[in-house]
Amino acid sequence: MSSRNASFHDGVVAGALLAPLKFLFALSLASFGILLAAWIVDWVFVFKVWPDGVARLKSILAADLGRGIELAAWQGGVPGTVTGTANFLYGLVFRFTGIHDMGMRFAEGAALSIPDTIVRNFYIANREAIEVAMIGSQLLGVRLATLAMTVPLLLLVYIVGAMDGLTQRAIRRACGGRESGSLYHRAKHLQVALTVVAVLTGLLWPALPDIRWIGLPLTVVLGILSRLQWAYYKKHL
Repeated sequence: MSSRNASFHDGVVAGALLAPLKFLFALSLASFGILLAAWIVDWVFVFKVWPDGVARLKSILAADLGRGIELAAWQGGVPGTVTGTANFLYGLVFRFTGIHDMGMRFAEGAALSIPDTIVRNFYIANREAIEVAMIGSQLLGVRLATLAMTVPLLLLVYIVGAMDGLTQRAIRRACGGRESGSLYHRAKHLQVALTVVAVLTGLLWPALPDIRWIGLPLTVVLGILSRLQWAYYKKHL
């Protein structure tokens, strides 16, 4: 019979070994969910809202790509990062699965087998929806890269806000000021909620005029909330 300590040790080791796999599975599932949600929103806008449909989505992709490359050049980074992210996401979804090559083969007009003919008929019947998904995947990659370029500024503002908040906390504690655990927790949870909402809005809403109008206001708000959070931190550091 194994001891309780041995069972606990085995459980900890198994949990440590499985943790990366669980994280990768959760990350893959979340990424697929975001991609699917982006396709659905793009389909709604293209087929139900915009009169010019696919052409409008293509123009949005071109505009966002230009702004992303401009932002990368302004930061001194590699402009190819934006296009690389878009091409990587497109390749992962459509080249790796063979959908891109399938469309190219069907466009050649060569003789096809009976199964390929069935698939070709289905592909042609849903050609516009597939094209929207292709463009939407590239748009998602462009916006993801653009948002990622705002992370250094966001971290800098957060650290500055946290340092100022801790300074105010020390002054208040020295002067006998009050502490508030509720303000600390509300500010902390509000940061998470605002970040999730802002990121999902930037990634999923195709009609957004400029993705940078998501990153910059979010940075300012998170800086203010981080100052409030650490200013009312109750525990000893």
